[in-house]
Amino acid sequence: MTTNPPMAESAAPHVPNETMRAWAQQRYGGPETVEPVRVPVPTPGPADLLLRVRACGIHAGDARLMRGDPALVRLAFGIRRPRTATRGIDVAGTVVAMGAAVTGFRIGDEVVAEIGVGGGLAEYAIIPAARAVSRPARISPAVAAALPVSGGTAWQALDAAGVHSGSRVLVIGASGGVGTYTVQLAAQRGAEVWALAGERALDLMTDIGAAHAFDYRRVQPGSPEIPAESFDAVIDIAGTVPLSALRGLLRDGGTVVLVSGAGGKILGPMGRMLKAVFLSRRRRRIRSLAATAKPEILAQLLELTAQGTIRPVIERTYPFHAARDALAHVDAGHAVGKVVVTVE
Repeated sequence: MTTNPPMAESAAPHVPNETMRAWAQQRYGGPETVEPVRVPVPTPGPADLLLRVRACGIHAGDARLMRGDPALVRLAFGIRRPRTATRGIDVAGTVVAMGAAVTGFRIGDEVVAEIGVGGGLAEYAIIPAARAVSRPARISPAVAAALPVSGGTAWQALDAAGVHSGSRVLVIGASGGVGTYTVQLAAQRGAEVWALAGERALDLMTDIGAAHAFDYRRVQPGSPEIPAESFDAVIDIAGTVPLSALRGLLRDGGTVVLVSGAGGKILGPMGRMLKAVFLSRRRRRIRSLAATAKPEILAQLLELTAQGTIRPVIERTYPFHAARDALAHVDAGHAVGKVVVTVE
């Protein structure tokens, strides 16, 4: 397992060719549906930036969109096939062109962004300028690309739970991308962090700030190790613990935040989220999180990373020609921390 890759110097701006390499899919399915293609370099709109992509972070949301799972998401992203054929939401890159209405950026700037539904697994990508944040020189493109979605989701989950100094927080599913940020950011706020993770990640949990870490296969919420009515906040990323059991972990005034959840092939976690509305109580709340792109949070995450206060946990970095392997690794569901694809 690796953490921060070596820092890299900024690449000089590169004038785009007419076509570019990309990884694209023409139907929903597993990694086998993603193929290397050559496609036209996109043209930025009036409020857009065109980036020469240097690194792209991959996470569970990419795998779910790749598979069109649950089926409900296809109403928004394409019924028979994904409207955006290229996966990859988190990107770090160099500005090579921009729309006429863009202010605040120049050709050659190094930026990071969460770009929406996809497009990052390509040599060039379009991002709305309003979502772009300057990349500090001390942070490599690979490290920066590991931050936006997972780090932003963790931040918003802790805000939704009202986590502050002195809070006792349980993070369930703590070893993934969102989980490793949640542990670190909660500890950075002064909370006492308890983590449920896979056995191979337990040492990592304590290394990044957890006061207590347990193997989720051996210890369950409500057991003597994780007693009831003991937590001010529970951040549930795994989505497999019954809601009534989660609520039972809370102290009076506590909050459960559902970041993800198990569900059927049609509705996914929607059923669980609806049930949470009925099980939530005034003094023991259950809230479902719908995280959104917030550049102001990404800027703070970059600053904390540059200071060394948090460190993105990057399990594997893949070269661009092996991007399908990166998707397969994340799709398998056992990645510890983040997976990043670097674009040569």
